[in-house]
Amino acid sequence: MIVELGHFVLILALFVAMIQTVMPLVGAHFRWTGWMAAGEVAASVQLLLVATSFAALTYAFVTSDFSVALVVNNSHTLKPMLYKVAGVWGNHEGSLLLWSLILAAFGASVAWFGTNLPPTLRARVLGVQGSIGVAFLAFMLFTSNPFVRLAVPPFNGQDLNPLLQDPGLAFHPPFLYLGYVGMSVAFSFAVAALIEGRVDAAWGRWVRPWTLAAWVFLTIGIALGSWWAYYELGWGGFWFWDPVENASFMPWLIGAALLHSAIVVEKREALKAWTILLAILAFGFSLIGTFIVRSGVITSVHAFANDPERGVFILLILAFFMGGALMLFAFRAGAMEAKGLFAPVSRESALVVNNLLLAVSCMVVFVGTIWPLVAELLWDRKLSVGEPFFNAAFTPFMIVLALLLPLGAILSWKRAVLGRPLRALIPAMVLAVSLGLLAFAMQTGRSALGPIGLGLGAWVVFGAMVDLWLRSGRGSVADRMGRILRLPRADWGKFTAHTGFGVTVFAVAAMMAWQVEDIRTMQVGESYDLEGYTVTLTSVEKETGPNYFTTMARMDITHNGAAVATVYPEKRVYPVAAMPTTEAGIDYGFTRDLYMVIGDAQDDGSWAVRSYFKPFANWIWGGSMLMALGGFISLADRRYRVAAGARARATKAVPAE
Repeated sequence: MIVELGHFVLILALFVAMIQTVMPLVGAHFRWTGWMAAGEVAASVQLLLVATSFAALTYAFVTSDFSVALVVNNSHTLKPMLYKVAGVWGNHEGSLLLWSLILAAFGASVAWFGTNLPPTLRARVLGVQGSIGVAFLAFMLFTSNPFVRLAVPPFNGQDLNPLLQDPGLAFHPPFLYLGYVGMSVAFSFAVAALIEGRVDAAWGRWVRPWTLAAWVFLTIGIALGSWWAYYELGWGGFWFWDPVENASFMPWLIGAALLHSAIVVEKREALKAWTILLAILAFGFSLIGTFIVRSGVITSVHAFANDPERGVFILLILAFFMGGALMLFAFRAGAMEAKGLFAPVSRESALVVNNLLLAVSCMVVFVGTIWPLVAELLWDRKLSVGEPFFNAAFTPFMIVLALLLPLGAILSWKRAVLGRPLRALIPAMVLAVSLGLLAFAMQTGRSALGPIGLGLGAWVVFGAMVDLWLRSGRGSVADRMGRILRLPRADWGKFTAHTGFGVTVFAVAAMMAWQVEDIRTMQVGESYDLEGYTVTLTSVEKETGPNYFTTMARMDITHNGAAVATVYPEKRVYPVAAMPTTEAGIDYGFTRDLYMVIGDAQDDGSWAVRSYFKPFANWIWGGSMLMALGGFISLADRRYRVAAGARARATKAVPAE
């Protein structure tokens, strides 16, 4: 009964989404207040219906209702409760329902919190958001129904993919979808603005918090996925340039460009057409990511390998929304007249360079991701585009971005003189170069990547500190410190996010340049040296988990005779899914990780052991979390809540052309 209710309310949600699409758009065109208000009600009702459907599917998983095909394919009675719940979205159909739930939640949030928006703009945003809901609800109901029943239910299920039975992967998809789907709000704002024929400073202020929220969630989702790959897959890396990793990274890059571009629209009413285009592309790359994950055309450890019919449906969604938005952009771009002129040396110009670097780096990732598919379709050639290409083609853009970031952040609006900002950055430059030279002097026979990364990261972090110091004005140190503490939260958010970027730049370079790998076979009781640490294979035992069998090693780590840690790397086998997984044993440290992996038994009774010394590994995810924290701090700035409303009340609504 509950499963049927979930299916029924999902069908109702599709009809409500149709109402949300038509009535606000028609009402905004004819200035019919009642029809525009209907969009707000429809958005709330759609959220209620989709949430009820999602709750019904969750109930089926929690109670192990094996009359539902999706539960049979992705659950098992012995599976821990956390993974029963995570199984709801650990598959194509369930994750699509989660996508629709988040989409409805964002639409309802615009209705609830967008009261400061002009009525016609809010109605059009809700209408466009509703049309996206129609597309995905139809996609789900016609090709990917999560509530399909089985005539003869089995006694037990086939279990969730063992790779997904992990806390990191339980929370990674929801955050990722919050980011993906959040970009749809920026897209809806862009299309609504094109329909109205008006983009102004108020529009820039309205679109920024929605984009920022989506970008923050996407940052957290990507970081969780990277961390999961690091400790779960056993290969010791944090990023593989996998197609599905790239699918989330591309909208992140465009979203970062959009955030900075919207600042120029808000402050100077310039770059209007470019900002609209970025908003369209950000959601477009989210849809491209959806196609990559769900079409089955690209193989990945993360992908849902599905039939081509679903891929075609997603391509139709992509063609409709991207094609329609770009055609509307072509018709309206001429009306997006820029009012704020600026000199070649100015903060606006720095933000333009920032945008170009992020956009071009995104295109590099895009080309590298789809090129094997294009080569196979056009020339029937099997190609592999891997880490060497991406590192060589992508890294230079990030280096230039890191070099320009501190200077661009402190340039004046409209027209700047380089002398004063450069003088202010001299201490940061000296410190950064000194740290890089110190690291180069201390290392022997290793790549220059580590010292360069340290210098670049320090340059970004110290530059962010200089920016904060300059904002304190003049006076004594005590007075300036007091003013720094009273700066708006958006300034503190910017400082935190830029600091996080600098930390991540350094950590990635350090781990790539200075990590040490050791691969050997060893008998139980033997020891070896790893960068000054003594590692002993104390024992290897067979154990049984809730729904798996495991070979677990005990490895004791000492330093100068003192005990440091004991880690327990494992090789698990999940009998229901007939799939092995690797669980690394990691001793986490502030400046290094000791990473151990147990391999297969050898003919002589020894065991294959792979171990790594990974410097500053946790700083990668610490920097990512700092970037996300900076976004949250900026979102807490009260100017996002009150200034947009003040501008909206002070601005007369302009009739749509």
